[in-house]
Parts: sequence; structure tokens; C-alpha cells
Amino acid sequence: MFTGIISGLGRIVDVQPLGAADAHGKRLAIDAPAGYLDDVQPGDSIAINGACMTVTSFDAPAGRFTIDISAESLARTAGLDAAGPVNLEKALRANDRLGGHLVSGHVDGLGTVQHFAPVGESWELRVLAGAELGRFLAYKGSITVNGVSLTVNRVTDRPEGCEFSINLIPHTIEHTTLGTLETGSKVNLEIDLIARYVERMLAPRG
Repeated sequence: MFTGIISGLGRIVDVQPLGAADAHGKRLAIDAPAGYLDDVQPGDSIAINGACMTVTSFDAPAGRFTIDISAESLARTAGLDAAGPVNLEKALRANDRLGGHLVSGHVDGLGTVQHFAPVGESWELRVLAGAELGRFLAYKGSITVNGVSLTVNRVTDRPEGCEFSINLIPHTIEHTTLGTLETGSKVNLEIDLIARYVERMLAPRG
């Protein structure tokens, strides 16, 4: 489990195929901030741009670790198939503060940035999600975008999907990769865990 509070900015520095066929995944080498891996062991979970991955090897002094990502995960996520910056969050400990909201690290779908521009001291980010995710989005509800726990400010249902708006304060821009987004960027979305269970309980049976 995670909280959507980013604990470090990393960078994918190397991507190697795990086989020649399309069904094979890739091995990613990721650089982490200094000291970030001091309490990490092989097999630990780290969310990378919101996707829960398993540490397969690491070099703490060098600040680098590797993960293996399947072809299925690559097809259902964005930003994990090439070199570039990524948001990092280590798995939640039982005694940690729950600063964001309950996050599983399982990407529910991809969104497309429709608008990203400054408003006063902050930034407005509008993302178009698939219609199948629209029923989970609500005013003042929670959404995870590239692993970052955010609050929904507005929801608009459109023929092409569901557009939601969020406000990014300067701290979020400075301490996550969201500041690098632009119109047309693909982002990983995870809907609120509680909303998922409520939808299941209220869904008609049979």
C-alpha cells in the first residue's frame, strides 16, 4: 500500500528488453536520490509513477536499483518504457502517516492532459479519463496521477470521456514530475480505493 505522497524523484537511466518477442517485458535501471535506498531490500515494493514494482537488485552507494516490468504492465502504463524522470514512493509502513489517501499502486487507466497552465501562484491541470473511470470521480474526491495523491476540483462528463480538474500548488510542482507535463501527455491514473468498493457494493447483481 501507498499514500500518493512522493518520497523522491528518480530517473530511468537504462531500459533493456527481457527477450526478443513482444510478450517479453523490460528491465529498468533507475537512479534514486542520495540515501533513498539505505533501507531498501531486494523484493521491496516501490511505486514508480504510481505503478507498484518490485526491486530486483540495488546498489545503495550508487543510488541505483532495477525492476522487471512485464509487457502487460508496459501496455497499461505511461512513462515506464523509456529514459526520463519518475516519481518514487516506497511502500507504506504500518506506523507511517497517511498523508494522502489509500493507494494500491495498481494503475486503473491512462489519462490525457487537456490543459496545463498557471493560475495565480498555482497550476491548473485538466485530464481526460476514459468514461469507465468517470463514475469513480467526484468533486473533492481523491485521484492519483502518476503516483501523486490529488484532490478533484471539478468533474465534467463529455462524449469522449470524463474530464477532471485539479490544482497543483508550487510544492507539488517542485517535488514531483508533474511540472513536466504538457498538453497531450499520457498519465497513469488510479481511482480512489474506497470508491472502487462502494461501486462494487452498489452495482446491480445478476
